[in-house]
Amino acid sequence: MKKVMLVTLLAAAFAAQAQTAPQFDPQRLSQHVKVLSSDAFEGRGPNTAGETKTVEYLIEQFKAAGLQPGGDLVKGQRSWTQDVPLGRFEIKGPVKLTLNDGKKTESFTQGEQLAVRAAMNGSKVVDFKNAPLVFVGYGTTAPERQWDDFKGVDLKGKLAVVLINDADFETGQGEFGGKAMTYYGRWIYKYEEMARRGALGTLIVHETAPASYGWATVKNSNTNVMYDIVRKDPRAAHAPMEAWIQRDVTVDLFKRAGLDFDALKKQAQGRDFKPVVLKGITLSAHYAVDAQVIKSKNVAARVEGSERPNETVIYSGHWDHLGVGLPDAKGDKIYNGAIDNGTGIAALLELARAYGKAPKPKRSVAFLAVTAEEKGLLGSEYYAANPLYPLESTVGVINMDALSPYGPARNFTISGSAKLDLLDQLVAKAKQYDMTYAPDPKPEAGHFFRSDHFPFAKRGVPAISYGSGEDWVDGGKAAGAKAEETYVTDSYHQPSDEWKATWPFTGMARDLGMLYSLGRDLADGGAWPNWSKDAEFRAVRDQTAGKRN
Repeated sequence: MKKVMLVTLLAAAFAAQAQTAPQFDPQRLSQHVKVLSSDAFEGRGPNTAGETKTVEYLIEQFKAAGLQPGGDLVKGQRSWTQDVPLGRFEIKGPVKLTLNDGKKTESFTQGEQLAVRAAMNGSKVVDFKNAPLVFVGYGTTAPERQWDDFKGVDLKGKLAVVLINDADFETGQGEFGGKAMTYYGRWIYKYEEMARRGALGTLIVHETAPASYGWATVKNSNTNVMYDIVRKDPRAAHAPMEAWIQRDVTVDLFKRAGLDFDALKKQAQGRDFKPVVLKGITLSAHYAVDAQVIKSKNVAARVEGSERPNETVIYSGHWDHLGVGLPDAKGDKIYNGAIDNGTGIAALLELARAYGKAPKPKRSVAFLAVTAEEKGLLGSEYYAANPLYPLESTVGVINMDALSPYGPARNFTISGSAKLDLLDQLVAKAKQYDMTYAPDPKPEAGHFFRSDHFPFAKRGVPAISYGSGEDWVDGGKAAGAKAEETYVTDSYHQPSDEWKATWPFTGMARDLGMLYSLGRDLADGGAWPNWSKDAEFRAVRDQTAGKRN
């Protein structure tokens, strides 16, 4: 009898182990990426034929996985999607940009000297003449750090010239965390801060290192159709002109105004910096903007929990990319988005398939494919502001964005350097796979603010965005770092981000076993992970503690 009992217990243990670590097929992952990043999907732009095909494909795959709809309630029943109303803004016709330095005028070309975004403040036409330029350093006002780059300057009717990243990026030490970018360093903050101050516009100076990407990425991301959440007062968040300007162009403009760009940039790294007018330098602009409200869709599937269905674990990833945009040197206009984020969606679909085959977890598990990440995390922002499942009873979020299609690595990372129980659990889980945690190798890039976990995090929900490791089993750190650098330089946000038959996907297949196991532990357990006591999101989470068991 004891022997039979032991065999039964061992069988149960092996069954449980198999349940927590299913095998993931690299070929299935490859096929998803191949389909989603094919030219037929037209770069998966929101509100395009590419969106329609993408949403249909996702629903088809979720159905085949045996999941239930997890989206909006329609006549008392869940649908497969969540409607996401978005403002859509597109420049129509030519962008006329004229610089005047007091001696001569010259025309700038859209996408070359400047990358101008379609106005998102409700203007049908952006039209101004001879607007003065004011250098405002890093454009930061941070009372808690006794930091004010503006010193009372009036920006009304003026264009603010702003540096990207934080004031201590180059020195690596200071009030803003050294190399690690804060929210003050993000371009989103800088645009919003200038709008709050009534500026006519913002020109963010592009430099590859502090921006963490090259001019090609800036050009491709800002000169096509723009989107935003629907706002009651869009002028409070957007100035009429929002643009990036090439560093070399900026240096030249400063020189014409009798200023030394590098010297002023160094001054801007200290709290005593004061704004400087570029005397004699003005810019004129004229371009028309088509503004309308459209509806895009998040796609949501769900496995209902067997014991506590009102408690939810979320896996997420964004389905969108840049759609059709400016052609590259080869004339290719389709921004296929194979790695970004065909890989994350492939992972999401195969995780859903694994959960669909497994016994029901005790808590519910939702699979959320969000829209408009490339337009500013808009799909996840809309969900977090209008959750399908209450945020206070959301256990945690595991987001997947731009995973490695190569072989396995000895390590993994997450976007940013946040401290939370969810990461601790993942680190412990990784040990079972002989993997270690490597902190974000480029905290200065501000990745924490650039993935779809962030709208959840800022509302207190424990959330991480998983990143593939760079210490490859085959080739080590050198090979992993080289592949990452090549991708960022040659393919990120460019038409060349296309599926390759040579990608093995074996690393992702291995990693998904670990992410499945982590999510399964959360879904079968009763604990509520939280942020560390000194994390900025801890207080928000603790405010809803009474709503959790």
